Amino acid sequence: MKQAVLVVDVQPSFDPPDWLIERSQLLASHFPSIATVERHDEAKVPFFRQLGWKPRSVDDSLVHADRTILKYGYGPPPEVIDQFHAWKVDRVLVCGIQADTCVLAAGFALFDVGLQPAIIADTVVGSSLDRSGALGVDLWRHHFGQVIEKHSDIL
Repeated sequence: MKQAVLVVDVQPSFDPPDWLIERSQLLASHFPSIATVERHDEAKVPFFRQLGWKPRSVDDSLVHADRTILKYGYGPPPEVIDQFHAWKVDRVLVCGIQADTCVLAAGFALFDVGLQPAIIADTVVGSSLDRSGALGVDLWRHHFGQVIEKHSDIL
């Protein structure tokens, strides 16, 4: 089974803990990898109008991946899926920020195109609703089934 890593929004706007950056980087260095970065364009996604929030104007991924792809909204853009298909990936190992929103949205997008998304539970944090990420991991387990508890289990 060919695997790749998707690092979701590990960027300064979300104040990631150092351990998340380190673990995500370790995964990205062992597999083909994509990092997404959330950008703000109110004409595309009304984050500020509806939620009063927007990421910093200059905000890059803190994880060096094979590709970095900008996104506007919760889910990954089509370029992410296209790249995984080009790499002929079977399973996508997902880590990153907001396990209960953006990470979960990535899982749905991957699942809906026939890829096998697997979350790595010790490489995610949640939104302000549940910073531990446990809610997102539970939702992931319910919807996709594939939860890897520790990053060291796949390295």
